[in-house]
Amino acid sequence: MQQIHRVIGFAIVGGFLVLFVWGLVLWLRKRLPGEWYWRLLAVLQVSVVLQLVAGVVLLLLGGTQPLLHYLYGALFPGIALVVAHVLGRGMEQERDALLIFCIVAFVCFGLSLRALATGLGLP
Repeated sequence: MQQIHRVIGFAIVGGFLVLFVWGLVLWLRKRLPGEWYWRLLAVLQVSVVLQLVAGVVLLLLGGTQPLLHYLYGALFPGIALVVAHVLGRGMEQERDALLIFCIVAFVCFGLSLRALATGLGLP
C-alpha cells in the first residue's frame, strides 16, 4: 500500500504541473481549454481523493507522518480546489475560469510536492 501511495503521489505532482503549464500556455495564447484539459483536472481531483483514502489506510495500519504531510497532501489542496470551483462557476468568461484553475493548479503542484517531500522524509 505504501508503494501505491508513493506512485499516486508522484503522479499527482506531475499532473498538477502539466495542468498548470498547459493552462498557462492556453491563457497566454488567448485560447480556451478543450475537453481534455477539464478531464485532466477531474482525474487529478479523483486522484487526490484516492490518495487520501490510501493515506488513511496507511495511517490505520500504523504508519505515521508529520502533520504537515496530511495538511499539504489533502486538506490544503482540497480547500484550494473547492475555492477554484466556487470562483470558476461565477466567471462569465471561460478564459477567466481557466486562469483561476491555472493558478490553483500551480498552488496544488507546490502543496503536493511538499507533501511528497515530507512523506519521503526530505527536509
